[in-house]
Amino acid sequence: MAVAEKTPDVAAAPAATRRRRSFKPRYPAWLTVPSLLYYTVFFLGPMAILVAFSLATQQGFGSLKYGFDTSQYHQIASPLYLSIFERTLVMAGLGTVLAIAVGYPVAYWMARYLSTYKMLALLLIVVPFWTSFLIRTYALKIILDPHGYLAKDVGINILYTKYAVAVGLVYNYLPLFILPVFASLERMDWTLIEAATDLGARPFTAFREITLRLTLPGVVTGALLVFIPMTGEYIIPNILGGGNYEFVGNVIGDQFNQAQNQPFGSALSIGLMLALSVFVIAYILVATKEEQFGA
Repeated sequence: MAVAEKTPDVAAAPAATRRRRSFKPRYPAWLTVPSLLYYTVFFLGPMAILVAFSLATQQGFGSLKYGFDTSQYHQIASPLYLSIFERTLVMAGLGTVLAIAVGYPVAYWMARYLSTYKMLALLLIVVPFWTSFLIRTYALKIILDPHGYLAKDVGINILYTKYAVAVGLVYNYLPLFILPVFASLERMDWTLIEAATDLGARPFTAFREITLRLTLPGVVTGALLVFIPMTGEYIIPNILGGGNYEFVGNVIGDQFNQAQNQPFGSALSIGLMLALSVFVIAYILVATKEEQFGA
């Protein structure tokens, strides 16, 4: 009889557990108003202005006639500007690959082999962000100066070339890649590597099949964090390239500041954002698959 009385309680326990697990707190919708307002004022508003500028017609120096003129977008398809877009995307891609090649081993070494000085190493990675981006770029220009010690003593003279631009991209954006990869490596269970090696897997095979796969979301996130700002870079090509290796950002700046051709500058900006949206969509798809796999 006692057993029969306890049976309903035992059967009801999993149902109660499921109800507790499926419970999701609900928050009032008005809490999203500040973020939506910020998003509208500082993103949708400027985007609407750019679209209006890109469809306007240039009447004179700095004078616009608003309408629906798509000739600015046709001008982007010319070989000159297509080559600038190609150069920008290729250099941003190369900078991202170099950031991965340099940053992943550093993050791996910090997460796997450092214990006492791990926070100190992380602090050294973050410290450059405490200095202005412009100052860091000018400091690198001093290092690469043709009359500096690097050119005279070592024989490396790459200032005002694409190589200097590539070095500047990796130097300035490397911490943005290291931090998410380091976070992914910190959450990893290293006993999986020990189990794989105990079962006969070689170190590189264990790294490729376990470590790299588990940290792939961090690698993709870090790559996107450095690739997107690299494509819109203005300061590095201007200072380290000396105007000899312009990105799309430099052309956009020239159209707004010097040529006073806001319609074409706006069209270039929208074209760059559309090109970047392809990579953002690819990232969302990869992140969604990883989330479904993890669930």
